[in-house]
This record gives sequence, C-alpha cells and structure tokens, in this order.
Amino acid sequence: MGEKEEKSPAGVKYYRLSEIEEKNSFKSTWIIIHNKVYDVTKFLEEHPGGQEVLREQAGGNATESFEDVGHSTDAKEMAGEMVIGELHPDDRHKIPTPVETLVTTFKDEPSWWSNWLIPALVAAIITMLYRIYTTDSE
Repeated sequence: MGEKEEKSPAGVKYYRLSEIEEKNSFKSTWIIIHNKVYDVTKFLEEHPGGQEVLREQAGGNATESFEDVGHSTDAKEMAGEMVIGELHPDDRHKIPTPVETLVTTFKDEPSWWSNWLIPALVAAIITMLYRIYTTDSE
C-alpha cells in the first residue's frame, strides 16, 4: 500500500477508510463501530446472529446496527478484544455519525408505562367485563 503507518498520540493504529473497505471479503472482515476498527474475521462462525450479519457490515460503519441490536455487556467486552485500531480522524466525516444517547438510553431503561400501567388497565378492564358478564347471566 505504500502508506505510512500512522498512530494516535496514545499509540493506537489508525486505518484509512479505503483500507477498511478493502477488507470486505471472505478472507478478511473488518467493521467500524464508534470509529474503532474491529477485525471480526475469526468471530464470523461464532457470531450468535450469524456470519451474514457481520458480512453485510464488512468494510463499513456498523455502529447503528450494533447499537440497534442491544448487545449485552459481555458481547461488548468480547468485541473489545477484536479492536485493531481506529478510523483515521481525516476519514471520520466520510461515514454517518451515529446518534447515541437518546436512542440507547431510551432502549436501556424500562418504561413504567409499558411495564405497569398498561397491564394494570388491561387487568381492570377484564375484571369489569367478567363481573358484567357473570351478573347478567344470573
């Protein structure tokens, strides 16, 4: 490739978007999540969602897909072991920026509305209908 290897001040290797896009093959599968580059090649067959899911994201930004699935803490720790570097800062504007806080916070916190109020209302309506039905039949 002839490109000079660049590292961040912290010593993390930077990859250009063009390098990552080239890894969209059966021999190698790299994806980007939150500007970190992951080599998921060896994990393809073990991925619980199937290897097709990872292959669809190969060479590109998988942040939104990763967050939408709601991976467990264990899955996020496992993914951390596959980080090989970061997307070069000059290329970060070339990929869509993920919307983080509102979506993930909303999905992570259970809603009292759906967990308590709705079931309570359904139970009250069923109780009323049962009493009306049994009163009329007597």
